[in-house]
Amino acid sequence: MNDIVVAALFFVGTHIGIAATPLRAELIERVGERLYRLLFSLVSVVALVWLIIAYGRAPTAPLSFGAPWLAGLPALVMPIALLLLVTALSQPNPTAVGQAPDPDAPQPARGMLRVTRHPLMWGIALWAASHLLANPDTASVVFFGAFVVLALGGAVSLDQRRSRENAPGWGVFLQCTSFLPFAAIVEGRQRFVWAEIGWARLGAALLLYALLVAPHPWLFGVPAIG
Repeated sequence: MNDIVVAALFFVGTHIGIAATPLRAELIERVGERLYRLLFSLVSVVALVWLIIAYGRAPTAPLSFGAPWLAGLPALVMPIALLLLVTALSQPNPTAVGQAPDPDAPQPARGMLRVTRHPLMWGIALWAASHLLANPDTASVVFFGAFVVLALGGAVSLDQRRSRENAPGWGVFLQCTSFLPFAAIVEGRQRFVWAEIGWARLGAALLLYALLVAPHPWLFGVPAIG
């Protein structure tokens, strides 16, 4: 069990402790942005592979917080998580690596960014949280919990870092969007426009969902539905 705990700490720590702190700028100044991104990508892959292997080997024990109906939670949540993922990767996103706000854009946020400025992070968090609740055991809590902490904690840290950098257009983008889904819409700072998300992206998310459901029993030992 110690191995998966250390792997989870390394996985979260290398992301939030480096990429979202002033240490990132210091490393870029020393080695250059291109080499930094290469080295950070290698460390991230190593951390992820280590965590996955540790999860597969970890001894585990059941926990008492589970309920039978929670086993079906991922089947309900994953279409939403995948829609967040698809929209995050198919539209310009100032919070993504290598992208920045457009200070001249008439609409600083479009599509899913009107719902939350971190659609990718929320997609990961929903995937991880739903699987954590569906698998009430010690190893799963550590494994999926690491992704929840990384996604949500990383999003908050990213906002803080981008605010320190204060790139042109970031302040406007920050004011018209929200970290919490739908918060900016509820507060009247934003509006929901389905046409900017579109049926094509919803179809892509559902197709991806179907492609994940079919091999789930062979890949992970349990059916995704039922």
